[in-house]
Amino acid sequence: MRGRVLIVDDEANARTALAEILREDGYVAETAADGFKALGKLAELQPEVILTDLKMPGLDGLGLLERAKAIVPEAVVIVMTAYGTIGSAVDAVKRGAENYLQKPIDDPDALLALVQKGVEKSRLLQETRRLRDRLRDRNALGHVVGEHPTMKHLLEMVGQVGPSRASVLIAGESGTGKELVAEAIHSASPRADKPLVRLNCAALVESLLESELFGHERGAFTGAVGRREGRFKQADGGTLFLDEVSEIPLATQVKLLRFLQEREFERVGGNETLKVDVRILAASNRDLKQRILEGRFREDLYYRLNVVTLEIPPLRERASDIPALAAFFLRKYALENGKNIEGFTDEALAAITSYGWPGNVRELENAIERAIVLGQGPRVEPRHLPASVAPQAAAATDLPRVPGATIAELERWAILRTLEAVSGSTSRAATVLGISARKIQYKLHEYEGTDVETARERPSE
Repeated sequence: MRGRVLIVDDEANARTALAEILREDGYVAETAADGFKALGKLAELQPEVILTDLKMPGLDGLGLLERAKAIVPEAVVIVMTAYGTIGSAVDAVKRGAENYLQKPIDDPDALLALVQKGVEKSRLLQETRRLRDRLRDRNALGHVVGEHPTMKHLLEMVGQVGPSRASVLIAGESGTGKELVAEAIHSASPRADKPLVRLNCAALVESLLESELFGHERGAFTGAVGRREGRFKQADGGTLFLDEVSEIPLATQVKLLRFLQEREFERVGGNETLKVDVRILAASNRDLKQRILEGRFREDLYYRLNVVTLEIPPLRERASDIPALAAFFLRKYALENGKNIEGFTDEALAAITSYGWPGNVRELENAIERAIVLGQGPRVEPRHLPASVAPQAAAATDLPRVPGATIAELERWAILRTLEAVSGSTSRAATVLGISARKIQYKLHEYEGTDVETARERPSE
């Protein structure tokens, strides 16, 4: 079966002829004489494409379009209209129809091509919905994917600590999804309808970090032209997520500790003591106990933040989750990029599951997005993946022919592939190649091609 199509037309001969064309091509085709009769068939047939005339007695095509979306939201609607009423068809497209056909339909091939595209889009929408629903049913948190026992335990812990007001420390390597877990805790708490305010503590110098957290009064420092409320005030009633908490300077740690003990603070440059109701979630990819031994993190603050610790395992320790994560990202980016990509070839999936993923889920997501952007066929192939994930495919498809390539071509290949292998670090690439980082930067400007995108992901170290 190629797909399910509902044909709606008040002209009996027209709908019969269309049904015959579609059935001969392998489709299940049902017919209805008007919009109301069509509504009665939607729930049972669950059509992937609705092919409807615009001008009909009773419920017309536009009315059917609006009401059908509530019953079969993933169905694709194609409207048919007679010559002279194209404006109505264009209006229908603006209101949610996929496309339109002009009657009489005397080109069966054009009809079949349009219906096939409609079925493909409908199935992509259905699969996206099923995946989203399945993920939500698995963990009740919607956006955290994980079937590995360690992830199931983590999600159970999220469900337990979510309703409390306890501070939670989320530990894990970069890219494991600490912010997603923080969002899940907030969503599972009574504060879910209040703000979740985020702050990356490593992104600001000490003076600015303190101002971001607590706010400042006018004139507190150069450039403070007015009073500003900090993240604590913004998060009043909700949750404050402090990412990279290990990077908070010691002086600011003292003030954060005071808030956790007494639930009060002052703005920078101010004397007024403020009280807010804020739950603290903190995250770190560093070992805070080691930071304590180094004298760079207060032990009393650690225990205040660490009422409950949630450890997110690195992706290499839950390899069984990689296929599900890869499928999730494939559907996400295929939909975003308007591509009908069904899945992965066996070779591509083998490369994905055997790779170590030092960048964890974030690296996997970036790799799948890249593959979707570069992919042309119905499946992701090894050559669409980064060279680090599928090095043999990259070498086979990208290696210049020798003899036959010029010195300039060999140099270009060596520079770009080395940069890709070292994640874009020009200094490391220069060490590997035995040339200066300045020369690599010069060559990148010279190439100005799409191949240098990976090389420019990250600045020189």
